[in-house]
Amino acid sequence: MQTDVLAGLNPAQREAAEHIEGPLLIVAGPGSGKTRVITHRIAYLVRVCGVSPYRIAAVTFTNKAAREMRDRLERLLGGRALELTSGTFHAFCASLLRRDGQLAGLDRSFVIYDQEDQQSLLKRAMEEAKIDPKRYALGSVHAAISQAKSVLLEPAGYATTVKSYYEEVVLRVYERYQGLLAQSKALDFDDLILRAVRLLEQSPEVLEKYHSRYLHLMVDEFQDTNVAQYALARLLASKYRNVCVVGDPDQSIYSWRNADIRNILSFQKDYPDAKVVNLGENYRSTRNILETAKNLIAPNKARIERDLWTSKDPGPPIVVMEAHTEGEEAQMVVEEVERLRKREKVRLGDCAVMYRINAQSRALEEACLRFGLPYRLIGGLRFYQRKEVKDVIAYLRVIQNPYDEVSLTRIINTPPRAIGQRTLQDAAAWARDNNLPLYAGLQALVDRGGDGVLNARSVAAVERFLTLMVGLREEASKMGVADLLDLVVERTGYRQYLMESSDGRGEEQWENVRELRGQAVEVQELVEEQGLEAFLEKVALVSDVDHLDDSKDALTLITLHQAKGLEFPVVFMVGMEEGLLPHARSMDDPAELEEERRLCYVGVTRAQERLYLYHAFRRSMMGGSVPGVPSRFLQDIPRELIATSTTARVPSLSGMAGRPGRGPMDATAGGNGRGTASQAVPLKAGDHVTHKQFGEGIVVSCVAAGADHEVTVAFKGNAGVKRLLLSFAPLEKAG
Repeated sequence: MQTDVLAGLNPAQREAAEHIEGPLLIVAGPGSGKTRVITHRIAYLVRVCGVSPYRIAAVTFTNKAAREMRDRLERLLGGRALELTSGTFHAFCASLLRRDGQLAGLDRSFVIYDQEDQQSLLKRAMEEAKIDPKRYALGSVHAAISQAKSVLLEPAGYATTVKSYYEEVVLRVYERYQGLLAQSKALDFDDLILRAVRLLEQSPEVLEKYHSRYLHLMVDEFQDTNVAQYALARLLASKYRNVCVVGDPDQSIYSWRNADIRNILSFQKDYPDAKVVNLGENYRSTRNILETAKNLIAPNKARIERDLWTSKDPGPPIVVMEAHTEGEEAQMVVEEVERLRKREKVRLGDCAVMYRINAQSRALEEACLRFGLPYRLIGGLRFYQRKEVKDVIAYLRVIQNPYDEVSLTRIINTPPRAIGQRTLQDAAAWARDNNLPLYAGLQALVDRGGDGVLNARSVAAVERFLTLMVGLREEASKMGVADLLDLVVERTGYRQYLMESSDGRGEEQWENVRELRGQAVEVQELVEEQGLEAFLEKVALVSDVDHLDDSKDALTLITLHQAKGLEFPVVFMVGMEEGLLPHARSMDDPAELEEERRLCYVGVTRAQERLYLYHAFRRSMMGGSVPGVPSRFLQDIPRELIATSTTARVPSLSGMAGRPGRGPMDATAGGNGRGTASQAVPLKAGDHVTHKQFGEGIVVSCVAAGADHEVTVAFKGNAGVKRLLLSFAPLEKAG
């Protein structure tokens, strides 16, 4: 039986699967089969060690990864896999809070606010706290609140850390934001983890309940955990200490989401008796690609040293190419994809183009459209963020929880029902003054005939809306979620509203509503009770990559951050330039620069067979044209791994010397080989400079411009990125 369960595992994978008692750290390099190890370890626990799958929990970060894990476990364990708890951190915590959150004063029917909902509520919080959004950016305040929650700081705790006026502003908004969330009986994503941790900390009986339930805990992608998620894992595993974490510090790229690389780097300090197993054999990439990745990541200091190797063939050399502009770069990508498709029978779906920022997709999309090349853009307007989908979901959310103010204000006049913005604002102000949620305030105003706040016409319109919602709420308990969705669309007249819309997109929008109904049918078939609750939770926790349609043969356009966890036979990485990768914002911080290097490493290790690295001589950015300097990361690739002009078969483009395989070592001091090689460059990327008017900055690039030099500098504060002629600019090199 043991041989059967662990058949096909290499020695390191088998060692990890067979270690079942005490803490275990699995350092899993890219393509090393970590999902295979996790699932076979679970199968070993169940089939060989006799552990009930009911007593095992496995958490990860994306629905896609959780789904892959469940599919593999079903093949290994059959029906018993359904007894296992597996899913994302957020789904696990949402389930925990639905069951036991009442002990912490949480309503069981709470809704989960997505990014758009959070920003809507935060905007109102800033208004009520009298904070000027023009002076304090909503996104910045939101990020500060999210960061506080990720380290388990609620408003009272955050107040003890305040050291500046800006932080006082954040505190005022944070306090009001939490008040509005509570009034709406809603939680945001960060709250799911924070409230679960607080519940386990403050309710010994609940913690004991989960200790009795879970004998083994496994955490995938451990390098992406934040302080709150690690605290949750430690609490759940505190009794039996059978915690297995799997991750790779070299792939920690989400500090902007508050992921803390220190969690994986310090795991052995927290668990001195932890066993460490390194998975070094890569099954994904050719030897040339893997050697490129190893050399790229080697300069980083915040990592766990270990060897990566593969038994695969060397494969084709890495192609490093220079284009003149981002438009030409996109054309080069598309032409090479076409060549691979026609001459080497490579599917479009096997190719992906990866980039640092979303704005880079524009040129690529234009090139695909010009060549008639099918493509899918990951990270565009998500399905669940489309207006018509959000509208129908908002109706369902108000049916489940009428105190959900964000959803209520979205649908109260959609379709139009004579409840204008002024009516809504007056009613909301009255409700606030009387310390009532908006829904209860509307009911009270109708009962009082408007109370001098609403005129008779507005009272009649609000009463009709409330009667509609009461009727829908009564019906909701009698039918499945798909049937309820049909009833909502029928009674509200929403389909007719879409079809009569002035922009002519009614049919397309209605198809999206029908697609949403298909999702509801799946939940209706799987969940007999609490179907509406389960459906709303599912759509709230979905992400872009969860709906990556592999069946469509199309070129994938995706950011490097979103590409993590995916793999493609052919990968193009574009924009390999200073200021893009690494990003200009990272150049003043060694830790951020290391993360940029990890991001580049992640992109490279998505490739299975072919890797193309492109950079441009000039790129349109910030409303102008900026000279491009090849990324410093290209300098770390050994020359012998890079294609020469005789081996790289990338076609030249008309009117442009598209020099196949010209590696970064060929770039002259004048900037990408287009200046004069003998000209001395007075400044280089990364140099710190000062300007009399703009203050301190960091050099992004410095290239020859005739007898002068054009220098691009990212200045701190509001000055932003400036392009200056060196002979005229009052620049001084710092130090």
